[in-house]
Amino acid sequence: MGNFGSCFTSKETEVFPIETRFKFPSPLPSWPQGERFASGTIDLGGLEVCQVTSFKRIWSTSQIGSNDTDITVFEPSPIPDGFFLLGCYCQSNDTPLFGWILAGKDVSGGTLVNPVDYTLVWSSKDSCYIWLPTPPEGYKSVGYAITTSPEKPSLDKIRCVRADLTEEPETDALLWGSDDVSVYGLRPKVRGRQAQGVSHKLMPLFKNTLQDSTFTLKKPTCLLQQHGISPTGFNCTTPERNQTPIPVESTGSNLPQGGSNDGTYWLDLPDDETDRERVKKGDLQNGEAYIHVKPMLGATFTDLAIWLFYPFNGPSTAKFGLVDIPLGRIGEHIGDWEHVTLRISNFDGVLYRVYFAQHSGGTWVDTPIT
Repeated sequence: MGNFGSCFTSKETEVFPIETRFKFPSPLPSWPQGERFASGTIDLGGLEVCQVTSFKRIWSTSQIGSNDTDITVFEPSPIPDGFFLLGCYCQSNDTPLFGWILAGKDVSGGTLVNPVDYTLVWSSKDSCYIWLPTPPEGYKSVGYAITTSPEKPSLDKIRCVRADLTEEPETDALLWGSDDVSVYGLRPKVRGRQAQGVSHKLMPLFKNTLQDSTFTLKKPTCLLQQHGISPTGFNCTTPERNQTPIPVESTGSNLPQGGSNDGTYWLDLPDDETDRERVKKGDLQNGEAYIHVKPMLGATFTDLAIWLFYPFNGPSTAKFGLVDIPLGRIGEHIGDWEHVTLRISNFDGVLYRVYFAQHSGGTWVDTPIT
């Protein structure tokens, strides 16, 4: 089954970290008004959605004696006036509570309707009942209703979404599993700057049919100052090493432009020893960072990809406790692009995830963990 959110309680008086709500160390910035960024809601094409970050606890896997990392299921509460429940939220108990879920408002007519029935998909020891809404024709369920009693929820409790506003997701990380049920995080199958899938912790996924991302490209840039390292001082050489190296302009204007990598040119250190050492050390005070600002996840988030160019990667060391052992010139190479990406919510301007690049891959880390 898909990710149904977070709604679980602890057993007896045991307190889990999830009881502690995550707070940023500094207050959020006051965003300028009038550009729709961080205004609290986003129109996905007649369906207006808002992020709800306050929750009512429903149930926890700790109540059934789980041996794995427990999860807790929550229902968003309170939901703003005019908006409706689309599903519940769940997260692991080993981190502070830092979740959100979308609630929806029909602003064009016909984007939201009541289900016609419910199907019980899972229950646990008479303490948790997970219900899949049965949508009318032309609509889809995008979340589960969860109760602590065997009675079906009211048909007015949750809403189904018009089918053309949804997309099928794919499973992400496993949150919790037992012999008869598994709970996964979800993400859009197609991701990227132009993809319409909206991440919302539910099942399946919304898509933004408007994809109006103009408001996402303005305000987030005031979070950053553009500083870093530029490739000034490098030489551009060819396989014919007897040719005179050509110093690279600070703007890179005299490097080959466009096309694919034909392996003909590469960056190298200057031949002069003084210049060589200067380039190895870089120029931190006058360097530059390169920032790629792009809308993501149906323009509900903005990614700030921050690229830094290091002219020289020094040798590796082997670390044993507090002792570092030099490994000679192992690991040295010329030129090293590194990047980190900040994923910011366009609903409220909050930083939600950080991507730390490493070699050809990297890792997404949620904000409470960083």
